[in-house]
Amino acid sequence: MGENEQYDVVVVGGGIAGMIAANRAVQLNLRAVVLEQGTAEKYLCNTRYTGGTFHICLREITLDEATLTQKILEASNGFVKPELAQLMAREGRRVIRWLQDEGMRFIRASASEYHKWVLAPPGRSRPGLDWEGRAGDVLLRTLESRLASRNGQIVRGARATALHMENERCAGVVAEHEGIATTFHARAVMIADGGFQGDAELVGRYVSRHPDRLKQRGAGTGRGDGIRMAGAIGAALVGMDRFYGHTLSRDAFTNDNLWPYPYLDSLVTAGIVVDGRGQRFVDEGRGGVYVANAVARLDDPLSATVVLDSAIWEGAGRNGLIPANPHLEKEGATMHPANTLDALAEAAQLPADALERTVADYNAALTGKLEAALTPPRQTSRYKALPIVKAPFYALPMCAGITYTMGGISVDEHARVLRADGSVIEGLYALGAATGGLEGGPEVGYVGGLAKSGVTALVAAEHVAASVSEKIE
Repeated sequence: MGENEQYDVVVVGGGIAGMIAANRAVQLNLRAVVLEQGTAEKYLCNTRYTGGTFHICLREITLDEATLTQKILEASNGFVKPELAQLMAREGRRVIRWLQDEGMRFIRASASEYHKWVLAPPGRSRPGLDWEGRAGDVLLRTLESRLASRNGQIVRGARATALHMENERCAGVVAEHEGIATTFHARAVMIADGGFQGDAELVGRYVSRHPDRLKQRGAGTGRGDGIRMAGAIGAALVGMDRFYGHTLSRDAFTNDNLWPYPYLDSLVTAGIVVDGRGQRFVDEGRGGVYVANAVARLDDPLSATVVLDSAIWEGAGRNGLIPANPHLEKEGATMHPANTLDALAEAAQLPADALERTVADYNAALTGKLEAALTPPRQTSRYKALPIVKAPFYALPMCAGITYTMGGISVDEHARVLRADGSVIEGLYALGAATGGLEGGPEVGYVGGLAKSGVTALVAAEHVAASVSEKIE
């Protein structure tokens, strides 16, 4: 490693996207190096924490291309460009096969179509964080071993700071390593350092005015370095105001057994979510990820409360692999039970008149099938809206848990970085959570982070290899 060394590919980031890209590159006879900011042998990143489910829009990743393309377009309400939707739908299944060839095992974690392809051993099925020897940790250790056996390199403690440009082409990257600025020259650079969820300045600029009041639900190591570097040379940034995450108990800030699981989404999508005035402010029927984004945009993201009744607690509350009921109570989450809405409001420190009016209006709309007339309206196509009528009632203080940001660098179907005018920045690629335009948009369309990372990594490595081959010929 040195100033004068020339690589075919320099990958910024050693998570799932970066390690797949580097391995695929060396498989194709390219010289590759991974620059990873972490210094530990098991450096932290979101991939270490993942539960390991590969899916596309919560559907089986191996479904036919037409079905998955349509699901992506529907989930994002057209925000994802058709060519990118088709890329994800077409190549997702190949990620599974490629990982299997690398030695990864998959299990079916539940009868749900969503859980058909889960890394083995899977993430644990109880509250809290326990990643060592599971899912993403095994995947990264396996891929690092594979990379070493193929004579690829990983340099720990190397944080990228700038892209090296030659005649408007990306020809390398500058990184701080052991206190020295080193330029890694390459035919191509792949930005794969995750999103910007761990950078308070960027989160504050794009996602929430109060980034300190969002709970980091992942490793928090995505600092947005790649996004900043790409933006500095004219790359277009897309969909920067949306993130993937879940609604959590507010106590997750002080109780590590309440993150990353259990989350409150099953309660949120069955009950109602109110702000500090006791009023609904979001369509709960759009899902927990959508609601988490809405909570983050509140004047005070810690002012939200989910309100429900005993029927919801005993019904929807028991849904999921790590259900809210009974785990929230067992792990010490704050729950305010009450036999009347007036008493509930007092316990949750909400205005009683406003809360009672909100619940009454909501119940009346459900009875008259007038959910669309509510303010805001309540969708019912994905999640059934349930009345809040059966005591005891519950109020749970909540927060938004941010896992990774959905927005980032604009790319084409080869994962090449694009300028605002649609032209390609030669030699520069973006992968996984560093990309924009594959998820998000106004509907916060969730496609699937692991699938997105795997697909962009494979196609980028293969495009570089094909480009090198053409030049040699």
